[in-house]
Amino acid sequence: MSFSKLPFIGPAELAAQLQAALPLFQHIQWVPQTGSTNEDLLNKARASRPGTALRPWLLGTHLQTQGRGRSGRTWQNRVGASLMFSCAYDLFLPTRHLPALSPLCGLIACETLRQWLHPAQQHRLSMKWPNDILWDNAKLAGILIDVSRAGVAASADHHIVIIGIGLNLNDGRALSQSLNRQIADWAEIERANALTQTVTPANLVSHLASGWYDALNTVTSTGLCWLPSRYATVDALIGQAVTIVNHNRITHSGIACGINTDGQLLLRSGAEQAAISVGDVSLRPLTEHP
Repeated sequence: MSFSKLPFIGPAELAAQLQAALPLFQHIQWVPQTGSTNEDLLNKARASRPGTALRPWLLGTHLQTQGRGRSGRTWQNRVGASLMFSCAYDLFLPTRHLPALSPLCGLIACETLRQWLHPAQQHRLSMKWPNDILWDNAKLAGILIDVSRAGVAASADHHIVIIGIGLNLNDGRALSQSLNRQIADWAEIERANALTQTVTPANLVSHLASGWYDALNTVTSTGLCWLPSRYATVDALIGQAVTIVNHNRITHSGIACGINTDGQLLLRSGAEQAAISVGDVSLRPLTEHP
């Protein structure tokens, strides 16, 4: 069994490195253990008085005891096996466009992590809609998005967006066996890419956090018209036959054709095209059954 070479330092030292790397962040904390970093930031947002809290915020932890995956699934972790943190941002966007945040944040995470890969290896890091990051088609990281109106001004388009990520550093093989699906870890990427030898946890966290910050500012100023074309560069599903399963029931089948500006997955079946919204869904090959 191999382990990631990332120097997994203590919470206080990691927080200090992040403070230096992210001067625009108003609150940065890394704790030994908590229930859920997303929940903690949501509670902080709800407790703040409108117009008084300065964001962005970042909260990370070495261990989550109540971490949530997509669709309410439990996030399995142990100290040193995952890089887990959440960020809170202010976003000015009409409510109808909020579903696009899930693939948007996955896209930015995938682009960010690709920068440490040799160009010939970058295609191996891709994205499965709505926001799973894959290495060789095995899940490397999952992202959870929460949105709140608490603690913001009266503007109808003002939201607080909480973006949480869990990135597997180790234990990919053990998780694959326990979850009965393919799981990847950063240790695998290190074996294939010499460029990762200089990467630190603070590098990963600060680049992801600043990448999301820049992307949300771009969305605020220019909208989402650029999302489908940029998403296509990391899309792991494009051209594949897939099914959409919701609550153990197949709801759609077809060929994946990318996403639209609302972040919906486009499926072509014959002459028809369906737009699948972000929700409690999973994607499987047509030969599989729920």
